[in-house]
Amino acid sequence: VKKMDIIMPAIGETVNEGKLAKWFKKTGDQINEGDILCEVESDKTTMEIPSTINGILKEIIVQENETVAVGAILGIIE
Repeated sequence: VKKMDIIMPAIGETVNEGKLAKWFKKTGDQINEGDILCEVESDKTTMEIPSTINGILKEIIVQENETVAVGAILGIIE
């Protein structure tokens, strides 16, 4: 079973954390490669996170409006 951790990206060189602004998918949804999963933001910018694999969104770990460190796992696709 292929698995992908959805990771909080480095939004800028000096940004150590970001806020998960919105999930576009919910647990149990079918995900296709390229689908936009969620949107994250920092004080400087907003970024959409696409999927790099096909699968099912198994778990949402970080909820909307939560702030987490760069590198944190936001959710899991299997």
